[in-house]
Amino acid sequence: MNFPEYWQALVSAHELVGASACVDEEHDLSGMGVELTFLTELQAHEELTLCWPGIGVAADGYMPVAWCSEGSGDYYYINSSDGANGPLYRIYHDSVDPQGYDPEEAVAKVFENYEAILDYVER
Repeated sequence: MNFPEYWQALVSAHELVGASACVDEEHDLSGMGVELTFLTELQAHEELTLCWPGIGVAADGYMPVAWCSEGSGDYYYINSSDGANGPLYRIYHDSVDPQGYDPEEAVAKVFENYEAILDYVER
């Protein structure tokens, strides 16, 4: 697994690996609020190939890019089929298992364009 070039460029240009972001409920489309830390490519690969929900959503093009730093167990994803400037999603870890998942319940859109997270990165 490799991050798409457009994601690699964003992460590199803004030095996002290991950085955190915090989004209040009113700016998160799911209404939950966000506290996340960006993943390295190795961490993303491990989440996608060794852990749930990564294993369960990989075939649908989802790629983990950050984890919930509040401890929920949820990860944040982009979807490679959305291409550059696609949404940022939260996938609820307890809604995906070996029997599958219902995208309506398991996947929540956080931003229409993942680049919106840049406004909330903490340095």
